[in-house]
Amino acid sequence: MSAWPEDVGIIAMEIIFPAQYVDQTELEQYDGVSAGKYTVGLGQKKMGFCNDREDINSLCLTVVENLLTRYRVKPQEIGRLEVGTETIIDKSKSVKTVLMQLFEPHGVTDLEGIDTTNACYGGTAALFNAINWVESSSWNGRYALVVAADIAVYAKGPARPTGGTGAVAMLVGPNAPLVVDRGLRGSFFKHAYDFYKPDLTSEYPVVDGKLSIQCYLEALDKCYQLYCQKAEKLLQKPVSIESFDGILFHTPYCKLVQKSVGRLALNDFVREGKPELQSGSEKFANIQLKDSYFDRDVEKAFLGVSNAAYLQRTLPSLLIAANIGNMYTASLYGGLVSYIVSRSLENLVDNRVAMFSYGSGLASSFYSISIRNNAALQTLKKNLSYVEPLLEKRAKVAPEKFEATLELRQKGAHKVPYEPVGDISHFFPGTYFLTKIDEQHRRVYDRNSKTITNGHS
Repeated sequence: MSAWPEDVGIIAMEIIFPAQYVDQTELEQYDGVSAGKYTVGLGQKKMGFCNDREDINSLCLTVVENLLTRYRVKPQEIGRLEVGTETIIDKSKSVKTVLMQLFEPHGVTDLEGIDTTNACYGGTAALFNAINWVESSSWNGRYALVVAADIAVYAKGPARPTGGTGAVAMLVGPNAPLVVDRGLRGSFFKHAYDFYKPDLTSEYPVVDGKLSIQCYLEALDKCYQLYCQKAEKLLQKPVSIESFDGILFHTPYCKLVQKSVGRLALNDFVREGKPELQSGSEKFANIQLKDSYFDRDVEKAFLGVSNAAYLQRTLPSLLIAANIGNMYTASLYGGLVSYIVSRSLENLVDNRVAMFSYGSGLASSFYSISIRNNAALQTLKKNLSYVEPLLEKRAKVAPEKFEATLELRQKGAHKVPYEPVGDISHFFPGTYFLTKIDEQHRRVYDRNSKTITNGHS
């Protein structure tokens, strides 16, 4: 291509989530824990989950089909397709190749990209790869399509209420409304056993809860500091949390995100001596970030300092996370969808939105998006108007049935031949679902006969 493509970023977004949920207040009572443990302590309201009719392939088939339909994008217009996921049901065959069923009938087989995996970071890695492709000599003038999707389930115990399920598809190309700021990215990678999935016969991870939080906060510190250094050099002005209109995070649970805004305020304080604390700031004068991960006094002080920023810049991004739960790779991008649907068009234009992506093990990046005022932004905003009504259309399921469903999924994991027994009557229009797994582990899918239409569901 002779010209360098301008304003490369996200042009279109689609999100899907399960048509059923369990209420976190009811789950508290069922689990026999203190009232508020999940709702206040974790900041969660509802948790979406799948029965044995949905798997990672069906989620991705649904979200890609829905995006192509809603935005009237022809399969021939896609030149790259990459899936970020940590929900692995095959150690060799990628989810991307399963999605080729949507493209082959249209003669589209020249479609680069496969799957990208590292805990919750895969979606961001896939997005970066898509942007790099569009900005490279490999670009053929077509769009890239990025899919971030996961089914997050835990063994019975304290981590189970932090589950969730969802998928986000993103169309990437030039002249986008959500432009990924070029040259403004800070990353941090290291070896850690904070959360991992070594048991390939189970959907459940091994989790070191305390280490996971420490790793998340350390990664946030390192990425933010590096981002600020690059941004201050490029923009020739100081950068702090006040520099952003939105501050979005990978969201294992909402309470951690609120604490993370405080963590950024602490970073600003250490870097610049600001924001000024009302009183008592002298006792934090010599604070070392690495010694403060679990310092309650520091956490409380900077939660207070950052509360206004949290309410204005971050809370609008937590609609999906609070009502569905942790969607792993899709979590940060569900936050971006939430931010867009929660703010008016006028209050989105010219925003700079900070994005922190974290995947255990660990991989992390802090980058930013600039929102442009163009026709594509209006289309994006209008086409996401289905999200809030769809959340309200979900069926509530009793905790007993939720637990039985997870047990059914665990027992059915990798069993062949397998005929799923889950109810499909409540599924949303256009949902792909599993009909059988044969003796050779080959999966067959069907689609809910009702389909979405352009701009509406």
